[in-house]
Amino acid sequence: MPTLTKLYSMEEAALHNTPEDCWVVVDGKIYDVTKYLEDHPGGADVLLEATGKDATEEFDDAGHSKSAKELMQDYFIGELDPTPEIPEMEVFRKEQDTGFASKLMDNVVQYWAIPAAVIGISAVVAILYARRK
Repeated sequence: MPTLTKLYSMEEAALHNTPEDCWVVVDGKIYDVTKYLEDHPGGADVLLEATGKDATEEFDDAGHSKSAKELMQDYFIGELDPTPEIPEMEVFRKEQDTGFASKLMDNVVQYWAIPAAVIGISAVVAILYARRK
């Protein structure tokens, strides 16, 4: 029968990085080695340096024995969540559609030179037309 294990993100595992609370990630598995810090043959500093990242390469390079790998099972607490982190989406609110008149007024205020030119040209044309008669 399969055993269910708790999944943790790398960010969550990285938060446990003190001598009072130390988690290490090796081969996708997470170990709470807080109680083992003083007993670790390489010293507590080696384990503390391995927090907050995947320490599989460092663990393999150290050449741990079979009994050391078996001892790790006593400290196993869960697995690294394999799903990628999905960034939060930003929500944009569409501005409500305002009426035609308010849009027109916004444009007139923004582009005031165009209506002023139309009025000026109309006035000049009216004056010239009136003089011709």
